[in-house]
This record gives sequence, structure tokens and C-alpha cells, in this order.
Amino acid sequence: MKPLSLLIEILIILGVTIKNIEAEKHNKNQKERNVTTQVSMNEIKQFLSHTLEQRKLNKVINKRETLLGKKKNQRKLRIKGIQNKDLLKRNKSHSKKPAKKNFTDEGDQLFKMAIKILQQSRNQKQKEEAYILFAKAADMGNLKAMEKMADALLFGNVGTQNITAAIQLYESLAKEGSYKAQNALGFLSSYGIGMEYNQAKALIYYTFGSAGGSMMSQMILGYRYLSGINVLQNCEVALNHYKKVADYIADKLEKSEGIPVEKVRLTERPENLSSNSEILDWDIYQYYKFLAERGDVQLQVSLGQLHLIGRKGLDQDYYKALYYFLKAAKAGSANAMAFIGKMYLEGNAAAPQSNATAFKYFSMAANKGNAIGLHGLGLLYFYGKGVPVNYAEALKYFQKAAEKGWPNAQFQLGFMYYSGSGVWKDYKLAFKYFYLASQSGQPLAIYYLAEMYATGTGVLRSCRTAVEKRLKFLKKRRCTQWHFSYGIELPFKDIHLARRLYDMAAQTSPDARIPVFFALMRLETVHLLQDILFFNFTMRRKWKKLDNTLGPYWDLFVIGLIVAMLIFLLRNRYR
Repeated sequence: MKPLSLLIEILIILGVTIKNIEAEKHNKNQKERNVTTQVSMNEIKQFLSHTLEQRKLNKVINKRETLLGKKKNQRKLRIKGIQNKDLLKRNKSHSKKPAKKNFTDEGDQLFKMAIKILQQSRNQKQKEEAYILFAKAADMGNLKAMEKMADALLFGNVGTQNITAAIQLYESLAKEGSYKAQNALGFLSSYGIGMEYNQAKALIYYTFGSAGGSMMSQMILGYRYLSGINVLQNCEVALNHYKKVADYIADKLEKSEGIPVEKVRLTERPENLSSNSEILDWDIYQYYKFLAERGDVQLQVSLGQLHLIGRKGLDQDYYKALYYFLKAAKAGSANAMAFIGKMYLEGNAAAPQSNATAFKYFSMAANKGNAIGLHGLGLLYFYGKGVPVNYAEALKYFQKAAEKGWPNAQFQLGFMYYSGSGVWKDYKLAFKYFYLASQSGQPLAIYYLAEMYATGTGVLRSCRTAVEKRLKFLKKRRCTQWHFSYGIELPFKDIHLARRLYDMAAQTSPDARIPVFFALMRLETVHLLQDILFFNFTMRRKWKKLDNTLGPYWDLFVIGLIVAMLIFLLRNRYR
């Protein structure tokens, strides 16, 4: 037993030694990364401080120039005896220099460039490059860039979080009329983060933010008035706030006139492509790709859909989407034909907009009794795309698609009866079709149902039901990603700050204690699972590193080394 215990001791010592070496390497790498980040952040902070100082200096200079200009004009007017207000306006317009416009244009270009880099960024270094450009654009007076810099300081997107600096920048922006800054200040003061906890002040900030066009401020005010948080409970005021957000989103949806791909159920396969998991495992994707190339029509359609909208971790790629749809369509898939029709109807890099080609593929799908194809033909006739507007034909195709349970067609029928497009207005039929479509989650159908309840059109008016429908609509469009039962859920990666916010929510409202308790339980569970997953991932990575460095048989080498050490120790002991 003694050699065995000695072997265990050696293994423990060896393990500790390896861990120490790894820790030293990790610390060295971490120091190198910190130096790089510090350099970038110092540059950003330098730009930021310069921006704030420059803005103050510009204000002073502008005031002086205005006063001097007024005095000169007054002297000239007194001498010439001219009392002409139009002349004053002309003098003011001539005093503006073209250089200022060029300066603003350059700031706009830098901002757009930074946005592009940020959207395409794959690592921290690229993000830092984007924020350096934001800082330069902010230095040129670009308000949007300054908003981005304030957000970066608040959330710690690049480098260390600095809430005090963020608040200073938000306050400066709020004076310039930035509704995003108003909304941010309202949030911070409502939770007492970096500034005094003051619900009355938060309400003022949210009110100014909503007046300026902040959809988030509208949402928050809507919830506050609905629940009576620091204001008198008022369903009508809440409905008005929610309506503004819903109208804004519905307008964008109606302009698209497209076919929501998300509503088509992806094919059920071994790893379930239609599951709620965010990322499709790369090995599984390769396996599905192999099967699709071998002629699996269902997988061809599913992969085409994933590439069309960029889901499950796959990049949006119109060329790949069209490639898979064409293969499936050649094999006779009606769904694939309908999706090709959709691509040509909307137009993209792979399929340039062509109403004639869209009509061709929608017709091919419709002839097979495909609901998407029938709905597509209905759209072409309804909007007059490539064919004369024909409401009778549109109605016919929408009815056929609706009978097959296609929610978008049910919505279109509801809209025709609601607006009286090609048919007599019939609010009962409109309500029927809107309700049928809403059961499948069709967002615009939910929006119009809310409108009917809000105005009492075709149904008994109900403020509460209208609000509930509007909230359902907004939830479908993912507009309530920060909005939850007792406050706001932050996109922070700081778990300690998240705990603090939950505690503050519980203190603000006694009714929130139970939901907060469950929210904290969920937070801790998710954090634990993340730690476990991260641990497994890092351990696997370490084994792979050893394989790459020492070769595939490094474990045999280590065992041989341990045996040699044991023999050496045993020989020395018995001498």
C-alpha cells in the first residue's frame, strides 16, 4: 500500500505543479490583454474628456460670437437707419460657415463606419476599434456617437464600467434634446444607480423621453399608469402610451408586405431543427448539409429557410437559401416554390426583385394546393404587383389559403373586411378572421384586435382588453425584451448589479417580493449552469491544447515518466 500512497502523493504534487504553471501563463496573458485594453480605453477616455471640454468651450465661443454679431448689426442698423428684420435673418444665415457642415458630415461618416464595424465585429479588438471611431465622431459633435459612448460607459461594453462618466454625458445629451439620454436618466434615477433615487424625477425624464420619440419611455410610462406605480392608476393613459409604440411597429410591418418565414414550421428532424435552441451544432449542420446534398427534400427546404433569415447561428445567406430552395423545387417541393416566389417578390442579392418570376413560382406552388403560394398570389393581386389590382381574385386566393389554416391569409381577409377593400365593411367578419389569425400568433391580427377593443369597433369597448392585446402584440415583436412584471430587466452581464436591482425592486414594491425571489432563484441557477458549462468547455480546451503541443500519445509519456520517478524513489528508499 505504501508505493500506492506514494504514487497518489506524486500525482497530487504533479497536478498542483501543472495548475501553478497554467495559472502563471494565464496571469501573463491576462496582463498582456489588460495592457492592450487599457491603451484603447485610455484613448477613448481621452476623446471623451476632450469632447466634453470642447462642447463647453464651443458654447462659450458661440455665445460670444452671437453677442458680437448682434452688436455689429445694431450699429449698422443705427447708422443706415434700417429696421429690417429680414436683413437680420440673412446676416445670421451668412455667418454660418461651410466648414461647419463639412465637419458634421465627417462626423456622420465616422459614425456610420463605426456602426458597420461594430455589427461585423467578431472579437473585442474590433469592438474597441468601433468605439474609437465613435469617440472621434462624438468629438465632431455627432449626438448619436455620443449616445453610443454614454451607453458604453454605462454598460461597460468596452473596458471598465463608469456610471458617473455615463451620467455626465447623458445629462449633456439631454440638454441637447436626446430622448435616449432622457430615457437612460429616467431609468438610472428610478433605481438610484449612480444618482439619487427619485421616482418623481424619473417620471419627468420618461415624460420628456416619450415626447421626444423614445419607444422605451412610452412602454415604461404605459406600464406605470396601468399598474399605478408612483402615478394614479389610469388605463386610458396607459392605453395611449402603448398605442404609440404599437402604431410605430405596425406601420413598419405593413410596409414590408412580406411573408413572415418564422411562421412556417421547420421540418422535424433527428436533432429537431424547429426546437427553441438558439445555435445549431456545427457537426449536426454538416450532417444535415450532407443529407440535403444527397437529395433529402425536407432538409433542403429547412436549410433554405435557416439561411434565408439567418437562424440557429447560421449567417443570412441569400445565395445558399436560393440554392437549397431551387434543389427542393426541382424535386417537386411546393414550399420551396413558394419561398422562391417570396424571394423574388421582396428582392435581394441572389434573387433581384421580379414580380413576373414571383408570380411564376407562387402559381407553381398554388397549383399544388400550397397555402403559402395561394397567399402569395393573393398579395400580388391585392397590391397590383406585376398584375392589375383585382380584389376579387385576391379575396379568392386569401380564402383558399385561410381554409388551409394559413394565419397570414386569415389576417388579410380580416383586413379586407375591416377596411372595406373590395368588399363591404363587415366588422364581425373582420373580428372573426383577426381572432383566427391571432391564435397562431399573427402580430398584425393582434394589433387590429386591440384597435377594435380600444375604439369599440364591432365589439364592446374594453380598455383593459385593448391594453392586454397591445402588450401581446408588442411581446410578439420582441419590444418588451427589457419590460417585465415589476420593472426592467437589464442586458447587464454584471450578476452583482442584477442582484442589487432585484433587491431594489423588492424594496420599491412589497408585492414584488415573491416574483423577485423566483427571479433571483432563476438568476443563480442560470449563473451556476453557465459556470459548469464554462468549466467543461475550458477543461476540454486544455486537453486539446495538450494533444496539439505534445502529440496524441502525451498521456503514455506522462505515465512512463511517473513510473520512472517511482522506480527512482523506491531504489533510493531501500538503499
